[in-house]
Amino acid sequence: MQLLFSGAFLCQSWHLDSSTLPESTAPINTYHHLQEARITWHSLIASLHHWGSREREREREREREREREMEQVAMAVKVLLSLCCVGACGLVVYLYNILWLVPQRVLAEFRMQGIGGPPPSFPYGNIADMREAIAAAKAARASARRAAAGGGGVGIVHDYRPAVLPYYEKWRKEHGPIFTYSMGNVVFLHVSRPDVVRDINLCVSLDLGKSSYLKATHEPLFGGGILKSNGEAWLHQRKIIAPEFFLDKVKGMVDLMADSAQPLLKLWEERVDRNGGITDIKIDDDIRAYSADVISRTCFGSSYIKGKEIFMKIRELQQAVSKPNVLAEMTGLRFFPSTRNKQAWELHKEVRKLILEIVKESGEDRNLLSAILHSASCSRVGIAEAENFIVDNCKSIYFAGYESTAVTAAWCLMLLGLHPEWQDRVRAEVHEVCRGRPVDSQSLQKMKNLTMVIQETLRLYPAGAFVSRQALQNLRLGGVHIPKGVNIYIPVSTMHLDPKLWGADVKEFNPERFSDVKPQLHSYLPFGAGARTCLGQGFAMAELKILISLIISKFVLKLSPHYEHSPILKLTVEPELGVDLTLTKVQCLC
Repeated sequence: MQLLFSGAFLCQSWHLDSSTLPESTAPINTYHHLQEARITWHSLIASLHHWGSREREREREREREREREMEQVAMAVKVLLSLCCVGACGLVVYLYNILWLVPQRVLAEFRMQGIGGPPPSFPYGNIADMREAIAAAKAARASARRAAAGGGGVGIVHDYRPAVLPYYEKWRKEHGPIFTYSMGNVVFLHVSRPDVVRDINLCVSLDLGKSSYLKATHEPLFGGGILKSNGEAWLHQRKIIAPEFFLDKVKGMVDLMADSAQPLLKLWEERVDRNGGITDIKIDDDIRAYSADVISRTCFGSSYIKGKEIFMKIRELQQAVSKPNVLAEMTGLRFFPSTRNKQAWELHKEVRKLILEIVKESGEDRNLLSAILHSASCSRVGIAEAENFIVDNCKSIYFAGYESTAVTAAWCLMLLGLHPEWQDRVRAEVHEVCRGRPVDSQSLQKMKNLTMVIQETLRLYPAGAFVSRQALQNLRLGGVHIPKGVNIYIPVSTMHLDPKLWGADVKEFNPERFSDVKPQLHSYLPFGAGARTCLGQGFAMAELKILISLIISKFVLKLSPHYEHSPILKLTVEPELGVDLTLTKVQCLC
């Protein structure tokens, strides 16, 4: 463009200059100037053409560059898509392998031994069958309640299996006492054959550990505490905690347990007096308050009030994790932020904070917490690991000592209300043994009828529905080869209701069966069996004896017309609708 302007300027300059020349030379000069202007103009045109050619070449080069870049991007996209396809295919193959092929290989090993089971469906195994059976059982239970002519114990059958575990009943009838089933990619071996159960109970190898199923779901509640740990970690924790539940320690806690029962007795007496000498009470929350008080005092000593606050949080946490998290169990992804997970995480944080506050406040009290603290301080671990050790084991002891004992006490009082003849026998025994004196460890040992009643309660309504184990290595138990990773479930209620082991009246409440016969190892499992037998069974029996003896000595119990029999599995087998009793005061036995 500058060249065009320059050419115009030259032409203008020439025009002005030629007008000033002499007239005689003007034509000649004009011709020369025209020639020069023409040459200059052609040069300009040529320059412009050359410049335009170069610009077009540059544009073509830029276009080719863009095409090369687009080709590179397209190639990168193709490579990325190919990698994604390969990764997706690999993931599908991996998931298909772990969710289907691996469990199928394990099931095939059992089939080769003549052990079958219900056929699983991909990818959830037999979960759909279990849900269908539970739904049918609920409908049947609701129909039975509508047909029942009132409450008060009408139509009670002491066999909760058809209502709580209907799928096991169906499969046992179809496949026998040993069968397999699966939940997702987890294979289970259901065992209720006595000889195999005996071998499992006698096995002390660390290769037979606690079942890892539901560990991801229950992690906020139990963590790595003694109830869920395995191997050397479990052995270490057991050595620390076991001495705190030895008989001599339990004897020293009897007065404390009796003191904890006084608020409950006073509350019930006030209610009976206020209602004209007779009242209906739903006992569950009061029993839990007693159990919480006992464990809080024994665990935390002077900090027991804050310990009771922890119990309330743990009760909420138990409700939050009571249903299996199938996604977490199948994939290990327990950090998915579902509503239930977020609730469990928040409760876990609150419980952890409360426990660690008690740790900071603990003084010279000698209690279970001090033993756990001493062990943590002696272990060469970091602060975070030591805190986890303390918190997880405190939560485990809370749950084991609080929930199961409270539920067993509720079932026991229900049975005594249903069987007044045994209630009278226990009351007379307590009066004869104590003779107006406070309950102590020696008097507890003399209460034979009460002991039999509690044992029969634990037979009919064991708090734990299963004894669960896992083969951490390949094992052979009772002649059955059990591959590594298989979860072994022994249904406690099935063993407790086997007529071959207990007689024809197996579904009846008959404490006399414990009068002079000690149950066989494989037939009576309320506290588990083998190396992992419950450490606190002596503590639990003392707590139950004290509470029930004090209640029976003061009140006459009868099942309320409002009572509805409603066993349900929520980590423990508990009465879903609670236990309603009608209470009156005992007349003087003098």
